[in-house]
Amino acid sequence: MPRLAGLCIVAMTLTVAACGDTRGERAVSGGAIGAGVGAVGGAVTGGSVATGAIVGGAAGAATGALTSEDDIDLD
Repeated sequence: MPRLAGLCIVAMTLTVAACGDTRGERAVSGGAIGAGVGAVGGAVTGGSVATGAIVGGAAGAATGALTSEDDIDLD
């Protein structure tokens, strides 16, 4: 069951991954998505949930800040 829950959470977060028009909005939404995915990844693999959230949040925030909304066209 944890694997199914993790996959559902990842699918839900990917639907909002394109949210944000400004660099700051993308950094915040990317950080939130990354923290959620990192926490789930830590829980599923038996690692630290907190460490997964911190690392995932930092990676997501950096990705959101370093990309523009034109980099990925989901239309």
